Amino acid sequence: MTLGELKPILTALILPPAGPLLLALLGVLWAIRRRAAGLLLVTLALVSLWLLSCNAVAVLLAGRLLAPMPAVQPAQVQQVQAILVLGGGVLPQAPEYGVAQPGPHTLQRVRYAAWLARRTGKPVGFAGGTGWAGAGVATQTEGTVAKRVLQEEYGITVRWMDDRSRDTRENAARMAEQLLPAKVRHIALVTDATHMPRAVSHFRAAGFTVLPAPTDIPQAEGRPLLEWLPSTRGLATSSQVLREWLGNRVAGPAKS
Repeated sequence: MTLGELKPILTALILPPAGPLLLALLGVLWAIRRRAAGLLLVTLALVSLWLLSCNAVAVLLAGRLLAPMPAVQPAQVQQVQAILVLGGGVLPQAPEYGVAQPGPHTLQRVRYAAWLARRTGKPVGFAGGTGWAGAGVATQTEGTVAKRVLQEEYGITVRWMDDRSRDTRENAARMAEQLLPAKVRHIALVTDATHMPRAVSHFRAAGFTVLPAPTDIPQAEGRPLLEWLPSTRGLATSSQVLREWLGNRVAGPAKS
């Protein structure tokens, strides 16, 4: 198993929900010998899991740990030369369709890029192969699936495509190989708001001028009380924020 293939496994073990649950298990084991300390650790783990599952906490974490990424409108995208979408996973088995489909993150990004393209007339590129987590599982690459969906469902033809890259750094490098020789440098970059700071860093380092065009921007979605109750949405957002923050701390920003 390569380091790249090991990375998503280690990430899953560190981030919620697995991280706090492993901490709670450690507390239970510790309580066998030191009851008070072990129970304290279990309590801390469960409280952290509760808080990280609250959308209000996820929004606060995004504001504190990641650079803000405001939404953009078609008028701003008129200034760029191309719209570039980053993949966010595929559903390799979709029995209702009989063929692989974009995962939730990829679909949201593809839909937004198509919406922008229709209103601006800008050409679209897509970057995404099979991520490290999908190695040996995905039957089709993100690029292959997204290209088909953009054409069949939105009437958008992908002009540039990378279907070999495995992570964001490779996305930037492979798209630079295609776009920069064609003198396409000013792009609108479409990806999740939590992923955007790292993505922008890599694409700027590759030679692009980037207009961030984020999707899935963390924000309050319900009544105040509900925002402080655990939800799958809150847990997912907290995990994404912490994953990006941790990735930036471990790997460091891309060098320009």
